[in-house]
Amino acid sequence: MSELEAEWARRLAEAEQRARQSGRSDVADYLALRALNDLARNTGVEWLLATFTAQAGEANRAGASIGLTNTDAHRFRVGNSTMAGHRLMLSTGVRVLTIEAGWPRTPRDGIVRGGGLANARIAHFGNPSANDELLLMQSKGDAAPRWLVLDPAGVRPTLEEARVRHHVARLLD
Repeated sequence: MSELEAEWARRLAEAEQRARQSGRSDVADYLALRALNDLARNTGVEWLLATFTAQAGEANRAGASIGLTNTDAHRFRVGNSTMAGHRLMLSTGVRVLTIEAGWPRTPRDGIVRGGGLANARIAHFGNPSANDELLLMQSKGDAAPRWLVLDPAGVRPTLEEARVRHHVARLLD
């Protein structure tokens, strides 16, 4: 979590406490939900980027030559909305695999469609048929958020490490 995100979490907690002390349980409940959703978003994005980074590291230990570039405060479009988050680029030669993950931060940024908390995109430069669009979901009973792959056929499988390995292997093919 960045310093800005940690400061944001601290201020949300303070605002929630003030709302509870002043008897505004409705505001306090909203702020508690907001903090919980932000935690789920940060956890989901961190897992996604760490999983790709780990797979690239394994490939490099096996002899590949994958370069990594991280960008914080990255913005990207999903439909009519703008997501703010992070970008990880894995590159080898002219091949590039880009992972973007984030969520709208201000009302003018728009929304995450489909009832999700965040969006992500896995893009293979020059090979759009290999790309994946992702939606971060948090079910009421789930302990952890999970990324769903938005398949064009309407199926939404959970993103697993095997699919991440496949994307890294495709980068190296």
